[in-house]
Amino acid sequence: MHDRMDELRKLDLLVPTWSNPDVEHAVHPRVGLTGLAERRRSELNKLLGEVAAAQAYVETMAEQYNELLTARTSGDVEILKGRANASRRIEELGAQTKESFWGLIPAHVDDIVAPAEESPDLPLLERGIKMRTVYLQSMTVSKQGLEFAAYMYKQGNEVRATPTLPMRLLIIDQKIAIMPLNPQQESAGAVIHRSPAVVALALALFDAYWSRAIELFSPEDRPDTSPLTPHEAEVLRLLAGGAKDEQVARLLGISLRTARRITANLSDRLDATSRFELGVAAAKRGWV
Repeated sequence: MHDRMDELRKLDLLVPTWSNPDVEHAVHPRVGLTGLAERRRSELNKLLGEVAAAQAYVETMAEQYNELLTARTSGDVEILKGRANASRRIEELGAQTKESFWGLIPAHVDDIVAPAEESPDLPLLERGIKMRTVYLQSMTVSKQGLEFAAYMYKQGNEVRATPTLPMRLLIIDQKIAIMPLNPQQESAGAVIHRSPAVVALALALFDAYWSRAIELFSPEDRPDTSPLTPHEAEVLRLLAGGAKDEQVARLLGISLRTARRITANLSDRLDATSRFELGVAAAKRGWV
């Protein structure tokens, strides 16, 4: 009995009377339970605040952990330790690409896990990014490897093959060079260089292998009936409406250079020498 009375006192449902503090009376249920609910709500809000603070602390710790994994030795260099960390950062940089994405890919056919339709290169090609890729000849002699390279070529990637490659190398917009942290162990991570001198060396290395590599396919292997990318379709639609290159770039949120490049690629593809011929040829194919 005394325990129950003490519990009621703790809940402020049994309180002293105003006229005589030694005498207690029960609080009206509506008043007492309303006050109890408010206290519980306050306690819950406090707990929720603590949970939110804990979550924010976890996020801060995660960011600090990522900073440890991504050690910036200077403004021109990022060292990415581990395959997963490197892949995530390269994917971020790929999404920020504006003009070109070139690569030396010393992969073997056994390294091709995902089908070509799921390649991370496809979103770049759909955005009109100019891609050049050099593969190993040993990859393209197999049916699976050749079909992979052919699919990428048909989507707009310029593809060549060479007997040997020194290491994996990616060059973004001719301003960023990505190399393995350890060429003998790709799982070690990657190094991202922004130094003009290093990027210039990377470009020279890529050009040397690109110029000696063998073209695997001819223009006839990339049919004119292949579907337009979303950017190509929008550029054609805007051009058909009389938009200038500057308007196309502004409306699509792309650079003027990219807009002009897409127009030039479409003109080459349709063998058009003027905007008028481009519009007529696109109309004949039902593209506008």
